[in-house]
Amino acid sequence: MKTQPINQSDQRPQRVLVTGGAGFIGSHLSELLLDRGHSVTVVDNFSTGRRANLELVRAVPERRARYEVIEGDVSEVVPTLRAADFDCIYHLAAAVGVRLVVERPIHTIETNIHETSVVLRFASERAIPILIASTSEVYGKGVRVPMREEDDVVYGSTGYSRWCYACSKAIDEYLALAYHRESSLPAVIVRFFNTVGPRQIGEYGMVLPRFVAAALAGADLEVHGDGRQSRCFCDVRDVVEALPRLLGSPECAGRVFNLGRDEVISIHDLAKLVISTLGSRSGIRMVPYAQAFAAGFDDLAVRQPDLTRVRSAIEFAPRVPLAQTIRDLADELKTRPVESVQSIGGARC
Repeated sequence: MKTQPINQSDQRPQRVLVTGGAGFIGSHLSELLLDRGHSVTVVDNFSTGRRANLELVRAVPERRARYEVIEGDVSEVVPTLRAADFDCIYHLAAAVGVRLVVERPIHTIETNIHETSVVLRFASERAIPILIASTSEVYGKGVRVPMREEDDVVYGSTGYSRWCYACSKAIDEYLALAYHRESSLPAVIVRFFNTVGPRQIGEYGMVLPRFVAAALAGADLEVHGDGRQSRCFCDVRDVVEALPRLLGSPECAGRVFNLGRDEVISIHDLAKLVISTLGSRSGIRMVPYAQAFAAGFDDLAVRQPDLTRVRSAIEFAPRVPLAQTIRDLADELKTRPVESVQSIGGARC
């Protein structure tokens, strides 16, 4: 069913809660909401979020009076807030990044499930519309390509800790849909497919900022595995523009949406595109998974979304080409401390 997106300019100013608002996606979303006249309260413990992102949001004076940041774990801060103070919620806080997931599985599982449960319970007090950030990882090994929201899922062995992230986010989805069915909570679930762009960091295994940082430094871009694994990359600015439209459409409640681009590129070709786009003299070095991740790793050959549902719901059409995203990320990286390029990450959303 095609829905008519709400015209944001026709909406009254909203009071918005953004968990994980100091993160890559969260800070871009906060900017967008503030620039549309809304008030934004951010909750972040800065485990992966960056204080520098908050300063970028505060850089525009007109935003400051409507922007509040509360430092702390979501599960501890949110219960101290008043549900009546918010008109909608974007729950973006999560343990993310392939290296973080592989190396800290307990933290990943407990953070993703417990904090989402707390936020959903909070939202249900007054049926506050809530958007839950999920991931393409939920598809596991994938039963078909492109991946559709109604597909069955197949995960790898529990011996590979990388699948704990997928399982924990799947539980988040089950919880959100259960709250929708049992409590009529207006919950929308969005599965991100490799969101990239300015402010993204490579510290936890995100592939594009690692490649760009290496290219700027003239270091080899390390590609894990055989490099033939393919992904679809979508600019964060296209992604965040879609989120209020999905949450603002009542017909989207209780549904799951893929969000990203559907043009695939291999990780080896991505490395070549970064080098050519930035005019770098860097080379490419292949690194076996066993060497890159001491605890072991299991990967998927193709991760591509079917976008039929989101296109029908809000006429989603990404506009920023990947080469432009690479250039903008490179320009932004030059303004912050040079990141370590000792371990270039594999493909992750």
